[in-house]
Amino acid sequence: MIEFRRLTTEDEQAFMTYIQSWNKDEELVPSAVDYDRYDTFEALIDALAFRESGKDWVKNTTLFLFVDDSIVGAGNIRHTLDEALLARGGHIGYGTGPAHRGKGYATDILRRSLSFLRDIGVNRVLVTCDEDNFSSAQVIIKNGGVEDVSFTKENNEKVRRFWIDND
Repeated sequence: MIEFRRLTTEDEQAFMTYIQSWNKDEELVPSAVDYDRYDTFEALIDALAFRESGKDWVKNTTLFLFVDDSIVGAGNIRHTLDEALLARGGHIGYGTGPAHRGKGYATDILRRSLSFLRDIGVNRVLVTCDEDNFSSAQVIIKNGGVEDVSFTKENNEKVRRFWIDND
C-alpha cells in the first residue's frame, strides 16, 4: 500500500527508521523534517502542524510517502511563495531516503505534491534544485518542469529554477 500523508503519533518508529537511514553528513531534505530541531517526536508533529497554520512563515504542509509501513520520502509543500522562495526555494521541497533513491519515489512525491497544490488552487508551480543535482532536475522535468533563469546564491552556487503548469 502506498500513502502520501501527514505524520501521526503512531508513525514514530517508521519515522525514526527513516531518519536514521540518512547519512550523517548529508543534508536532510526537506529540511522541515530535520529531527535534530526537536526534543521529541510529538514536538515534531506539533511543529509541522504549526507550519501548516501559516502563523510564522508561509503556510506549508509536509507529507510523507509511505510504502507499506515504511517511510521512503517526504515533500514539503508551500502554499504561497515569499521573495526568498520565489528566488531559490520554490513551492515544493522533496527528498527520498538513501535506500529508496533511483526507484521512482521522488517522481511520485513531486507528482503527489503537485496534485495537492492543484487541489488548493495553485496552477503555476516553481520547483528548484541545486545546479549539480542532476537527478532532481530529471524528476522535475519528468513532472513537466520547464527551466527558467537560475538564481545565483551569495556563495556563487547556482539554483536551477523550473516552472510547472499545474492545471
